[in-house]
Amino acid sequence: MIRSIGAILVAVTMSLGVATSAFAADKEKKIVLQISDGSSETQTKVLNIANNLQTAYGVDNVKIEVVAFNTGLRLLFKDNENGNRIAALSQNGVRFSACQNTVKGMTKVLGHPPEINKQAVSVPAGIVRIAELTDEGYMVIRP
Repeated sequence: MIRSIGAILVAVTMSLGVATSAFAADKEKKIVLQISDGSSETQTKVLNIANNLQTAYGVDNVKIEVVAFNTGLRLLFKDNENGNRIAALSQNGVRFSACQNTVKGMTKVLGHPPEINKQAVSVPAGIVRIAELTDEGYMVIRP
């Protein structure tokens, strides 16, 4: 009788452990990385963080969106030196959003629209996009 109860307790404990692990795995992390600073150091930080998050949680367990506005939009310029890293992260599911308000402002200064990386998705306003993502449960990180 005691062996039966012990076996039952072990089975229940093991099934709870499996259920808890499955629940934890189902809880997807959602992170938005804000870049509004045009420095190459900040650009590198943002891309490193995106990569580190995917390594830590697994590509399938974390949603990451990089939202670029103000001078941070330079990260998403077509000729940016980080183009290969952006392409690789994009292939792994990282979304890159380019603020159209900033594009319009830069167009006035440059005299022509800046060429944006083809991996980037156009959003009307970067800060509005961040607000939308926080409403969807995303955590904002600003390196």
